[in-house]
Amino acid sequence: MPGSERQNNMFDASPLDFKQKNNPFSVTSCGRRRNTGSPLFKAEPRRTIGKGKNFNKVSKNKKARGGAAGGGMTEKGVREYRRKNPGSKLKTAVTGKNPSKKDAARRKSFCARSRSWKSERGLAARRRWRC
Repeated sequence: MPGSERQNNMFDASPLDFKQKNNPFSVTSCGRRRNTGSPLFKAEPRRTIGKGKNFNKVSKNKKARGGAAGGGMTEKGVREYRRKNPGSKLKTAVTGKNPSKKDAARRKSFCARSRSWKSERGLAARRRWRC
């Protein structure tokens, strides 16, 4: 083979032998990485009762207000979510009687977006937000 030994050694290792550490995707024949459709991680279940409760239980009482109405994350759940997702701006429902101007606008926006929610949890969330 023509060329120096150094030049010929360049072609000994094929690009498919290269393994990237901690990459969950396998290398295809052309060298690309392809997701097989499997999720990268398992999502944690939304728990409404027991240890690790993050959501308020949906109440059967149609006149319930606040946390009793259910249909939303608890303050503890929001804190846990923000801890796991740095930079998140997630907030709890606006449930107070005299919210600030900013919170009142947030409530108005939520009520407008959720007008078509007809499920049990959706209706509970709308009750909680006082829509």
